[in-house]
This record gives sequence, structure tokens and C-alpha cells, in this order.
Amino acid sequence: MSTSIFLDSELTADERGVDARFHVIPVPLERTVSYGSGTVDGPAAILEASDELERLCAGWEPCGQGVHTLPSVDCDGPLPEVMERIAATTEGVVKAGKLPVTLGGEHSLSYGAVMGVARALGQPIGIVQIDAHADLRIAYQGEKHSHASVMHLLAEQGVRLAQFGVRALCPQEADSRTSNNVFYVDAEELVTGNIHAVDLPEDFPELVYVSFDVDGLDPSQMPATGTPVPGGLQFYQALHLVENALKGRRCVGLDVVELAPNGEAAWDFTAAQITYRLMAACGA
Repeated sequence: MSTSIFLDSELTADERGVDARFHVIPVPLERTVSYGSGTVDGPAAILEASDELERLCAGWEPCGQGVHTLPSVDCDGPLPEVMERIAATTEGVVKAGKLPVTLGGEHSLSYGAVMGVARALGQPIGIVQIDAHADLRIAYQGEKHSHASVMHLLAEQGVRLAQFGVRALCPQEADSRTSNNVFYVDAEELVTGNIHAVDLPEDFPELVYVSFDVDGLDPSQMPATGTPVPGGLQFYQALHLVENALKGRRCVGLDVVELAPNGEAAWDFTAAQITYRLMAACGA
């Protein structure tokens, strides 16, 4: 049976209310996909697959802090209006002292999610990004709110970026990395060196938002995404990179994006497991 509540089968009555530590925000956005489609179904697939997760994760039970699933954000209308709806939602969650967990949906949604968190905190934040792509184009196919330009928009707002796993990059994005002081270690170095831990620069913000594009994983471990690229990160490698980056810093929000369900339940479950593991990392 499908569910619209994250980890529904495992939560007690006391763990699922508005006082929960984690607030899950489904965002079924699919407006600027440029290759494969299906991200509109990503949030529902993650929620349904989460019903099969176990409570224990990374040695403890993150859901013991409570998990509250909000209604899906309305993704109809002009993209700037959609971004503001997403921002208003994450802003409200953070102002309530909770941690927003946004489920996508295409990666463009991260602009709204991050800006809402930034508005609520009023302090510098940095993004730890797992991704096959840098997403630093100024615009793509005429749309500035494209999945391919979301990190450019955030960098313009003064948000620091740390990118892990990129292996598809255009010259404009390479230039943007320099001009925006982007910290990065790309997939070839990480994979061939079997690197699981990279320390962030000392001047990277203490408050960290995690944006996990599932295409950061190798297609052998995540084929259910619109723009798969060979040579990607392994499951535990990607999670370890995030967990190490968070050491000595505080996670203030996260998103898991770009799942495009293809009928194989394993990939929906993989995305759900990633979400719960990131909740463990951010809630510890």
C-alpha cells in the first residue's frame, strides 16, 4: 500500500507530529528537465519506499527525534512563484526550530529550499553538493531557474559551494567555479583514489545545507535519474563524503533530488535510504 508519510510503518504516534525534529517536504517539480523525465513522481516514490526502511540507521534511530511529513508543495504556475512557495515552507520549518528535508523533484527546487533556510537563519550558509553536474550555467535553454543553473543562482546570492562527484562540466561552469570560489573534488579523483573523506576549507560556513542529487551516484547504483553519467560515486562513498564534511559544522537542511522512478523498486528504496541516512548525519 502506498503511503504519503515518510517512514510511516515505523513511527509511533508521538514521533509523527509537528513537534518532530525532521519535517519532510515533498516537491514534485518537473519543469526544466532536459533529457529523461519522471522527477515529478520522485517524492511519492521515496515516501512509498520509505515504508520499508528500518528504524536503525548509522547506529542510532533518527526517527526517534520525530518525522513529520508536510503536504506536497504546489508546483503549478510561474517558476519564481513556485520557488517562493518552497522558500516559505523551508523558512517556516527552520523558524520553528526544525530541520527541513525536501524531496524532489528536479534540482531547480534547491534554490527555493536554500533561500528559505537562509532567510530564516540570517547567517552565512554553505552547500555540500553531491552531483554529476556542477549546475553552474547562467541559464539553460533560456530558463534561469533550470536544474542546470540552480547553483549559479545560489552562488549569486553569496552561498558558498562545495561540490563532490562532478564529472560533466562546461567551460562556463569551470569559469564560474573560479569566480565564485567554489570548493570541489570531482568524481575521477574521488573514485580512482577511493576517497571517502575530504575536509572542507577552514573558511567554509559553519552552517551547512546538504543537496544530494542522486545522479551523483554511478548509474550502476542509480539508473533511475534523468541525466545519468558514468564514472560516478559509490553509495557509501557519497554518504561518507557528506558525513565527513559535516564534522564540526551544523546541518540546517537537506534535499534529495532528481529521482525519476523507472518501475524498479530498488532505486526508489535507494533514494529513501539516502534520505534517512542524511537525516541521521544531520540530526546527530
